[in-house]
Amino acid sequence: MNRKRALISDTFKVKKRRVFTEKFGATNNNDGPMDIKSTLLDLMTLFPRKIFNDTLPQIVLKHQLYSIHDDKTIVDRQLSELREKGELLMFQLGFDSDAFGLVFTSDYKAKVLASQEGQDTKGTVERFLESVLPACTDLSFNKDQMLKEFLFTDSAITQLVKSGVLTVRDAGSWWLAIPNSGKFTKYLIQGRKAVLTMIKKSKYSEVLKEQLEERRTNAQVKFQMKYHIHDIVGAELVQRTARMASSNTVLRPRWVRAEHSRYFTNPGKGNTGQM
Repeated sequence: MNRKRALISDTFKVKKRRVFTEKFGATNNNDGPMDIKSTLLDLMTLFPRKIFNDTLPQIVLKHQLYSIHDDKTIVDRQLSELREKGELLMFQLGFDSDAFGLVFTSDYKAKVLASQEGQDTKGTVERFLESVLPACTDLSFNKDQMLKEFLFTDSAITQLVKSGVLTVRDAGSWWLAIPNSGKFTKYLIQGRKAVLTMIKKSKYSEVLKEQLEERRTNAQVKFQMKYHIHDIVGAELVQRTARMASSNTVLRPRWVRAEHSRYFTNPGKGNTGQM
């Protein structure tokens, strides 16, 4: 009788559901040294040059790297090394104190010089690119630096602001900037909000990453969907979770608890999680 009860108990015993965080992309899991430069090059292929008529350098957000590589310390260290070598530039994008844009120096110079053809600011901008960028890895410059260290006059600084390579930070200081990048920032924020809304409006406020990547973009989403996914994952606006017994990944706003997910209910019953 006791054996019969034990069998019945085992049959109806509720097994705990396991939820674990998925890591997609190239991670440093004993597969060799992390190569941030290669990851940057891969992410830059997602940048929509045509939307901006190829007038902007390819921009990657720093936090997009965190959607691929887990070790932020190593990411930051390798970025610093690339900047110190003069290969990479970093920009404060303005819409968020933690939002930084990454651009290869050669690409930046080429696009800036192209934008200066026929402009009266060309000579000043060329001097800035040749004398200031190689010698400084700062995100911003103060007036003393510009006047005493780099020997620019007040009128020359005004020309640099006019050209877009500098933008006002506050009285007496300027951010290093990407000329004509206002539209990029606008489309990024607009697309981010639209993609997050897509996820929140999905059933149970979640969606498979693989399905989201394949969705057709609308008027609010100007960039490739993968570009936005790396943005919202790296910025920790969504939570990634690997679906059990599958290579698929579930994305949900961070306030949605995993145990409420349809993708973790009765995994053995063939629940495919189709939208």
